[in-house]
Amino acid sequence: MNTDGRWCYIVLWVVARPGRAMRWDLLKNRLVELCPVTAPFGFDSADLAAAGLQDVAPAASQVFLLKFFCYDRLGLLHDVTRVLCELELTIRRVKVSTTPDGRVLDLFFITDARELLHTKSRREETYDKLQSVLGDSLTSCEIDSATEEMCSCLQSSASLPPSVVEQMFNIELVEEQSRSRGSLSVAMDNSLSSVHTLIQIQCGDHKGLVYDIMRTLKDHNIQISYGRFYASRNGSCEVDLFAVQSDGKKILDQHKQRALCSRLRMELQRPLRVALVKRGPDTELLVANPVEVSGKGRPLVFYDITLALKKLRKRIFLAEIGRHVVDDREWEVYRVQLGEDHELSSSLRGKIVDGVTNMLMGWE
Repeated sequence: MNTDGRWCYIVLWVVARPGRAMRWDLLKNRLVELCPVTAPFGFDSADLAAAGLQDVAPAASQVFLLKFFCYDRLGLLHDVTRVLCELELTIRRVKVSTTPDGRVLDLFFITDARELLHTKSRREETYDKLQSVLGDSLTSCEIDSATEEMCSCLQSSASLPPSVVEQMFNIELVEEQSRSRGSLSVAMDNSLSSVHTLIQIQCGDHKGLVYDIMRTLKDHNIQISYGRFYASRNGSCEVDLFAVQSDGKKILDQHKQRALCSRLRMELQRPLRVALVKRGPDTELLVANPVEVSGKGRPLVFYDITLALKKLRKRIFLAEIGRHVVDDREWEVYRVQLGEDHELSSSLRGKIVDGVTNMLMGWE
């Protein structure tokens, strides 16, 4: 990874995960869409400004409400989530409920990476894909533009019990639980470069590792000029990043260094929090991930949760995504009520937590 402050050059050697069908065309399209400037090389600042491509904030994507009724079955929610992912439809919020007669009402608040969901052809494509997966169990399906009132109602969610907050977000408890997850080293060095601070990280590999490092540095206004990342076959990773602050200067303040190293260690040890709790007579799975300062949540969390539960042959009775502020930090919390009609044993509860955690971390 290399940048001169204007252009960024990145080379990633990647391999598809075993047993997963890889959509290379979809990956390429997503990467192209994420590039802040799509103009060819050779354009200077004057050319970009004249073309309206410089310092222009991307417009917020329009939110749509996908609503459908169908009959419940094992793995239903994951199959729907997979279709939406393949269609490049991003799930912003979701509310799922199951009626006593075995029917499911699903409300997905989604945005379209292609920005075409307002067209008839794009909606018909979505209907057809869902019909092919749900078959005759689908009784109705609608897509409408989401109003501000709908979005505001959706953002309201039940508060988390104090015991759950203590279990999932207590810093000392999280650090104690994380010590058994392998060695992790984060260090800074200002002696090797006259203009950059070297951030060196040695840790175990997990899915989204580069994302967790970069979102943490982004939230702290740290800019990367050069970088190297290496993941070995035994699951260990080495990362070297030459970085500067937003003012272009090295990170010399000792307090800032300690705070950044501490936050990086925390985010790499426990980037997600998973717990299984009792909610009255029901069992509820909770998964929490930090929200970026930009307001973005972690990608594909709901996809992995539903896939893990499908593999564990666990039905989903209710599901919702909400946001909660804990100790001045915003978290995106996925609440999934399992369709269990009996008390789960401690071994089975551990199996569910481990199964979901391993899926989210790429350790399955």
